[in-house]
Amino acid sequence: MTERYSIQESVQRPPCRKWFAQVVLILSMLGLMLTGCASWQPPPAEFDDSDLRARAETEQVKGVKLSAAVLSTDDSQRMFGANINGAGVQPVWIEVENTTDQMLWLLRPGTDPDLFSPLEVAWSFHTSFAGETNALLDDHFHSLSFQNPIAPGTKQSGVIFTNPHQQSRLLNIDILGQGQLFPFTLFLTVPDDRTDDDTALENVYQLIEMAVDDYQNADTFRARLEQLPCCATSADGNAAGDPLNVILVGDFADIVTALVRRGFRSSALEFDSVQRLFDRPPDIVGRKIVTGGMPENWIRIWVAPFRYQGKTVFVVQAGRRQGWRFEEIEDKDLMLNPNVDEVRNFLIQDLLYSSGLSNIAFVSGVGATRPGELRDSLGGASYHTDGLRAVLFLVTRPLSLSDVQILDWHPYLKLHQTDAVKKIGNDSN
Repeated sequence: MTERYSIQESVQRPPCRKWFAQVVLILSMLGLMLTGCASWQPPPAEFDDSDLRARAETEQVKGVKLSAAVLSTDDSQRMFGANINGAGVQPVWIEVENTTDQMLWLLRPGTDPDLFSPLEVAWSFHTSFAGETNALLDDHFHSLSFQNPIAPGTKQSGVIFTNPHQQSRLLNIDILGQGQLFPFTLFLTVPDDRTDDDTALENVYQLIEMAVDDYQNADTFRARLEQLPCCATSADGNAAGDPLNVILVGDFADIVTALVRRGFRSSALEFDSVQRLFDRPPDIVGRKIVTGGMPENWIRIWVAPFRYQGKTVFVVQAGRRQGWRFEEIEDKDLMLNPNVDEVRNFLIQDLLYSSGLSNIAFVSGVGATRPGELRDSLGGASYHTDGLRAVLFLVTRPLSLSDVQILDWHPYLKLHQTDAVKKIGNDSN
């Protein structure tokens, strides 16, 4: 009997203990989830926005007034009852005052093509088994978001949920009336990302103010662009870097707006600072991010020490990583794709759709490589080029593609057109 009882105990009791342990685990998990359900509490009904208004930037265009400020983590917590900034979202408070006789609409994709919806952000704070709380959370986020339209003679304020920008944020807002566009460009500070040192944006403004020469004549300006060095250099100046293949001309806000509208984001990596021009690393570095987070192309930008007809001049390296997006390479090993002219031309075509490009021209200055020749650059990179720089003039949008003028500074397009005609003739023989 003793032996038989022992066998039954060894067979029957362990499953009971296992079942009991599973029930305890499930109940513990349920308790944790239920505890999480009660974690979000609606903040006080009235949010004091005096701090936001005090640091807001304001601009007025033809009877429409826009004010905007980036929310800090504390602002988000007090306004939404949740740390939105910590979820990888940058909330921006905006207020539009409409003194026109038109009904106005804010066009969200112009601000951020990847803008988050209010319910999308709210969903990230949902918890299981909390349907009623989650519904309240959704309603709260929706009620505080910016709502269209803006009726004549009214003010409308609310929050839009954007992708994060560091230190300073360029905010591009397009407001549409009855056949009329009201474009705004504001530079906003990011409260949680300020340092004691000057920010990159402040440095850029200082360099713009320091520009001495202002060329009024197109021929003189062309000659000055052709006299620029072909390439950046290493820090000691002994090795040639990547080619300086693009010139941007225009007000800083118009240029940055055009780049942001085409998906460029501020993103400087360690190897970017190796390139030097005017005895300094790039003043701005932007990257256009593609699916999967791989960098598509980059632009390294330096403020030139001269202007053209009162407009700021920027010298640019337009490049793309070797291997394109199909090859995984560590950031430290990102090397220049040798076909730099193609990348330059991609940038021209990209900015054609920015609604701010007014004129295109080409000048020499980089120096052409011979057929089959590769020119060395930093980090073991090499490239070939036709030796030309694209000169792109940008103005306040909106412009259409038909407004863009091609200046007859260099016969680049005519030469390509002649080559195409010759090829057609040879193919037909």
